[in-house]
Amino acid sequence: MTKSNKSRDNDIEACADVVAPSPRGQSGVCSSPEVVALIQKVVAELIGTYFLIFTGCGSVVVDKIYGSVSFPGVSVVWGLIVMVMIYSVGHISGAHLNPAVTVTFAIFRRFPFKQVPLYLAAQILGSILASATLCLLFNVTKESYFGTVPVGSVVQSLVIEIIISFLLMFVISGVATDNRSSWQIGELAGIAVGMTITLNVLIAGPVSGASMNPARSIGPAVMVHIYKNLWVYIVGPLVGTILGGFAYNLIRFTDKPLRELTKTTSFLESISRNNHPAI
Repeated sequence: MTKSNKSRDNDIEACADVVAPSPRGQSGVCSSPEVVALIQKVVAELIGTYFLIFTGCGSVVVDKIYGSVSFPGVSVVWGLIVMVMIYSVGHISGAHLNPAVTVTFAIFRRFPFKQVPLYLAAQILGSILASATLCLLFNVTKESYFGTVPVGSVVQSLVIEIIISFLLMFVISGVATDNRSSWQIGELAGIAVGMTITLNVLIAGPVSGASMNPARSIGPAVMVHIYKNLWVYIVGPLVGTILGGFAYNLIRFTDKPLRELTKTTSFLESISRNNHPAI
C-alpha cells in the first residue's frame, strides 16, 4: 500500500465513528476539528464578504439613486465595513474578504494553498449574493450601477488599481503578518486596514472605482451583466497585492545577511522560513 493510500485510510478511520450510523439510525458527518474549523472559516468569509459588498456597494446605490451619501461618505462606508468585518470574523478566518489577498497570502506561504479554492468560492459567492440582494431592493439601472468601470482610460484604471492594491497589501502585511508589530498595533490593525481602504477610495474612486478586490467587481458584474473591462479589476488587484506582499517581505526583519539569503534557491523561500505566519 502506498503512503497516500495509508493516509487516506487513516482519514477514513478517523471519521469512522461519526460516519457510521448513530444509535438512532441516523447517519453522521465527519466532524474532525480540522474539518469543522475549515467550514467555519469558509462560512465566515462568505458572510463577511456578503456584508462588505452589501454595505459598500449599497452606499454607492443609495448615493446614485437618492444622492444622500456623497462621495466622501461612500469612502468612509467602505473603510468602516472593512474594519467592522475584520473585528467580527478576523479571529475566525483571517478576514481576507478578497481573492487577491488570499492568493497573495498563499504565494508567500502564509495561507495553505489547498484552502484557496474554498476561500475564493466563498468570497465570490458572498459578493454575488449581496449584489443580488441590492438588485432586489433597488431599481438598479446603468445609471445606478454599483460595480466598477473605468472612468478614464483602461490603462489609467489598471495602473491605479495596481498601486492602491499594492498599498493595501503592504499595510496588511505590516499589521497582520509581522510579529514585531503586534505589540505596537495589536487591536488597531483593523483600523489601519480600514483607513487604508478609505484613503484608496478617496484617491482612486473617481478614476477606476477603487476596487482593490476582484470579488467586489465580479459580483455586481454577474448580476447586472456588465462585463466590459472586468479583467482590469481582476488583474490589477492581483498584480498589486502580490507586489505589495513581495515588497514587505523584502524589508521584513531577518537576522541572516543578504548574501546568505540570495545564495539559496529562492530569496522569498528563505524569508518565509524565517518568518512564520502570524495569522
